[in-house]
Amino acid sequence: MAQPCLFLDRDGVVNVEIGYLHKISDLEWMPGIASLIRAARSRGMKVAIVTNQAGIARGMYTEEQFHELMDHMRAELRKEQADVDAVYYCCHHPVHGQGQYKLECDCRKPLPGMMLRGERELGVDLSTSIIVGDRCTDLVAGRAAGLEKVFLIRGTEEAGCTEPHTAIDSLAEVERWILERYPEV
Repeated sequence: MAQPCLFLDRDGVVNVEIGYLHKISDLEWMPGIASLIRAARSRGMKVAIVTNQAGIARGMYTEEQFHELMDHMRAELRKEQADVDAVYYCCHHPVHGQGQYKLECDCRKPLPGMMLRGERELGVDLSTSIIVGDRCTDLVAGRAAGLEKVFLIRGTEEAGCTEPHTAIDSLAEVERWILERYPEV
């Protein structure tokens, strides 16, 4: 039976947004991220990070540097009993990409490709899954994938997003929603 998934944008949700994070020394966790992941897992949810990585496309850092950082992040979260099942990333950009990275693809948010991949690879039920993002593109991708709920952390998109969503001030609000919505396993 397919499980729900907690999809998390990376920059601005899992870690503090600093712009093109790629060095372990620059990593700062968002308050409450480990607790949110633990809560989701306690309710039988899969957890996947879905992140556009235009910095790779622009030549600011390599895919190897991205993987090194993500391996570190996952190991640190695992120490907090906050395992992440998968990390999906888009290293393409249709305008600013260089070389092989300059292309239009179906994985770059606002398109739902990364979540559709999670559905296939993790066996998740998108209709009972959620996404937490900090950009309108996260919301659009979540809606396009048919997710049950999309959360937007306030403060990044000052002009507001037209896509239906639930605005939040902290990850603790999503954690409370998950604990109320999904039965304990």
